[in-house]
Amino acid sequence: MALPSLAVSSPTGQLTGQGLDGCYRDGRRILARCEVRVAGEEPLAVQGRLVGADRAHFTGVIRRSGECGPDPEIRMERLRSADGTERITFHSSATRPVRLPVEIHLGTDLADLGAAAVGLPGAELRAAVHGSGLRWSGRGAHAVVTAAPAPQDVLAAVGLLRWELDLPPGGRRTIELHPRLESGPAGPPSPVRRNGGTLVPGPRTGHTGPRSRHDRPPRSWSAGRLECDDPRADALMAGSLDDLHGLLMRDPALPTDVFVAGGFPWRCGLAPAEALWTARMLLPLGTRLVASTLRTLARTQQATPGADFGRIPGPLRDAGPHAPAGCTGIEATLLFPAVLAEARRWGLPDEETERLLPAAARCLQWLRTATDPRGADRGGYLPDPAPDGPYRCETQAHAHRAAVLGADLLDACGSPGAPELRDWAAELRARFRTDFWVDDRSGGHPAALLTGDGRPVPHLGATAAHLLDTGLLGGGAFAPGLLDAPQTDQLSRLLRGPALDSGWGLRGLGAKERGYNPFGHRSGAVRVHETAVAAIGLAAAGHEAAAGALAKGLLDAAEHFGYRLPEMFAGEQRTAGSVPVPHPAACRPAALAAAGAVQILITLAGLRPDVPAGTVAVRPLGNAPLGAVQLTGLTIAEHPFAVRISRLGMGMVEEAADGLQLRA
Repeated sequence: MALPSLAVSSPTGQLTGQGLDGCYRDGRRILARCEVRVAGEEPLAVQGRLVGADRAHFTGVIRRSGECGPDPEIRMERLRSADGTERITFHSSATRPVRLPVEIHLGTDLADLGAAAVGLPGAELRAAVHGSGLRWSGRGAHAVVTAAPAPQDVLAAVGLLRWELDLPPGGRRTIELHPRLESGPAGPPSPVRRNGGTLVPGPRTGHTGPRSRHDRPPRSWSAGRLECDDPRADALMAGSLDDLHGLLMRDPALPTDVFVAGGFPWRCGLAPAEALWTARMLLPLGTRLVASTLRTLARTQQATPGADFGRIPGPLRDAGPHAPAGCTGIEATLLFPAVLAEARRWGLPDEETERLLPAAARCLQWLRTATDPRGADRGGYLPDPAPDGPYRCETQAHAHRAAVLGADLLDACGSPGAPELRDWAAELRARFRTDFWVDDRSGGHPAALLTGDGRPVPHLGATAAHLLDTGLLGGGAFAPGLLDAPQTDQLSRLLRGPALDSGWGLRGLGAKERGYNPFGHRSGAVRVHETAVAAIGLAAAGHEAAAGALAKGLLDAAEHFGYRLPEMFAGEQRTAGSVPVPHPAACRPAALAAAGAVQILITLAGLRPDVPAGTVAVRPLGNAPLGAVQLTGLTIAEHPFAVRISRLGMGMVEEAADGLQLRA
């Protein structure tokens, strides 16, 4: 994947046209079939692997009639890039010349990625001869595949290219395929509707020719590197950063600004809340991604006077069996000022902070406007979706963090409104600790939500972890949380209990709750993002053993997914000899899973910067759950930062900006 280009196949390397197989550009499938046959037979596939987020390598062997013994003499290697460019090389180990009749069967339907993802592709189009290859025409676009060397025979009716390749003893021959998408006279097709929401495969750029690597957005974070006693952590860090680079996209409205798309196949475009979460989790690698993501979202902010003024738009998403759909736009609106405030602590330049401050202030204005005004019996809670939705536990946590960090930001920039936000947050804390706490024999737990009439819905799930995510203030301190200390301790015990912790990560809904489904993406599946939020929040609250256990569980799961964590996987209980079970509808790669993996590994170092004050604290997990760790390539105050953590949990800064003081 190198958005807006991506390619999907099985480990054989053959594109069969079935399911999601194909090469895509700007959300259109420009090649659905690309099947290689030699002398009428498919090569025997022996290996298929990613060699980077944007490239895959496949190896096969050719068994020819008349060969004696078990050892194949002809090897085929296919190197495919995300844009569909492919080099197919045949290597001969034979002692005599070999003639290989090679056929490549090509076809496409020019289907939208969204249509292919939900199993609604179009019929395969009829090809026409075009130069040294084939061309297909569909609604609003044309797909072209050219080959080098030119084929000796082209059969457009069946989409077939043929060569007779002569391989000398020990020699090799290569065929290159170059697909591209060309715009046609018709407009772009409509988006696909799925589960009541719009599936957007990605913005169309109007590009009409082949793309080169120079068209790809530059990496917008430093080249962070981890060296750990547990080498699996190194592999997870490298693989996650590679996945994130494959998901990096330019904003069509201003191509110098970039953001990370949500994931393949469902969110190959801008997903506001996920883009902000991703940028926030990558703050230890620099502030450039945060700045460009915030600028991109500021351009989408509602500017028309009214109830929605200041809100960032976002679609609804399913919230499980016990709640109506929630609004991702509300989550993004509340994240915006909090992310800007934290980015300032990590070293976002003052001029960039001031540039983004008006948009943050509008988000905070929307928060105060949207807070339920219907009386003290509702506690001033924020409905989600506004104005008639329930009062979700995690939404109140996001709103509280936005108010506290937003007030800190306004004060630092000399803007009005901070005292009112702090007063509102203090009142919210006082009411929340009573209204949202459900007492029971085990010590109680936070309610998942309050209904419109104030009745608590007591189901416990991983979203409660957001109560531990309070945000970074000055001096390396964390903001106050909605729970008091005993409630925080009780939530920590619940998050580590068998009802929520599957051994691989946290279930979206506790295993003992009504409606639990291990494959339910909001009712029991393990969501990597929320497990990472929980581990980081537990570490900040001083529950290091619980944080380390969750981190190790995710690392164990990552090993079974080739260190490319999916968005979610089944929440079945881990047992001896078991492996995590993939979720069939999960995005993979997924921005939140990759960014969550990066942040949970960097959290081991316990970095707490305050660049405006010229200080940084290093407070690693004392139990050193993964052993000794060295982190290099981090960025604080726009300068490189490196830290080493010993097996005893002691931290030592090895590189830092001049003038940045280490704080106890």
